Amino acid sequence: MVTMNLFLLIFVYMIKMVSNLYWASISYNFSNDLISYGMILLSLWISSMMLIASEKIYNNKNYEKLFLFLIILLLLLLVLTFSVSNLFLFYLFFEGSLIPTLLLILGWGYQPERLQAGMYLMFYTLFASLPLLLSIMYLYMMYNSLYIPLLMKISLQGNLLYFFMIMAFLFKMPMYLVHLWLPKAHVEAPISGSMILAGVLLKLGGYGLLRVFSMLIKMNFMSNLMMSVSVLGATFVGFICLNQSDLKAMIAYSSVVHMGIVLGGVFSYKSWGMEGSFILMIAHGLCSSGMFCLANISYERLMSRSLVINKGLINFMPSMTLFWFLLSSSNMAAPPSMNLMGEIFIINSLVSWSMIMMVVLSVMSFISAAYSLYLFSYTQHGKFFSGMYSCSSGDLREYLLLFLHWFPLNLLILKSDQLLVMF
Repeated sequence: MVTMNLFLLIFVYMIKMVSNLYWASISYNFSNDLISYGMILLSLWISSMMLIASEKIYNNKNYEKLFLFLIILLLLLLVLTFSVSNLFLFYLFFEGSLIPTLLLILGWGYQPERLQAGMYLMFYTLFASLPLLLSIMYLYMMYNSLYIPLLMKISLQGNLLYFFMIMAFLFKMPMYLVHLWLPKAHVEAPISGSMILAGVLLKLGGYGLLRVFSMLIKMNFMSNLMMSVSVLGATFVGFICLNQSDLKAMIAYSSVVHMGIVLGGVFSYKSWGMEGSFILMIAHGLCSSGMFCLANISYERLMSRSLVINKGLINFMPSMTLFWFLLSSSNMAAPPSMNLMGEIFIINSLVSWSMIMMVVLSVMSFISAAYSLYLFSYTQHGKFFSGMYSCSSGDLREYLLLFLHWFPLNLLILKSDQLLVMF
């Protein structure tokens, strides 16, 4: 019933299409523009997918009412985060969304290490978010207003302020060098936790950056350093991906690669880069969430996430291989996925920023294709694990779940003109 209601809500919200680049006020403290519209739609979509994916919690009667409450609370906080027009309220809900996520990981995670993963998640995020609160207070002291559309007209000065404003968002993305909490949180989280982390919570950082960057436009001398760390970091993490033997850890590290590309686009300070980042964030939300669903479907059958055991799955679940192929190809930005469109935009803006980027980007694209192919071929082909004795097929629910991830990811490119009027 809750899932059906969420789909109804998505349908009603889609009718209210925001087709212009202006802020459309909803009420006193809430307003929408195209970026928040896309993010809210993504949050609603991924939340309804989470409920479809978490069937086991209902079947095992594993505190399912509390689980449902947490997902709805998390969705509420996310929708509020993306639609408030006051910077302090944005900060409040931005940090508030951490609590239900932590409870999901601690309550329904798989291994005892989930406590350590939860602590990593908490302390990384809280360490970086105090400077953001201080800079918001400073802004209020200076300008007597925290209304975001007004603040987007000002330009700030000062290196310390620059770092304070963006640090929380960089930790949340996560940027290379401060990404260590992400693989831990993903590996220990239940499927619903992984989906919301990959699908929406990583996008909070990008959304915050897109919001505050118009204030920091004068200080683009720092962007050289940031962009170098993001893009080189994405390349290094691509090599780390090739070294993983855990399905979930591999998909989690590929999220870090995608977010590195997004950060590169944002730090280029070009409208193409910003638009590409927005498109890639939405595409990655759908694609990565779908990949985690696939990993979980294999995990529920084989009770292992190891690539040594999850191999030869084409003999075990032949029809599921199609979805492995579709989502792996989207993950490496094959046409007609939105990943490709976002990456084309970002690559254009990065190469116009510096020609040397061509070398780094070509290596990064190659490695991205390599680990996606490695993931697909290793899990689907070859001789299957000798401990597997049955043949299993997916449920209708699982095929629906995967189709609802893949379909908008490849269909939204037809409506791409709506995504390009922001900056």
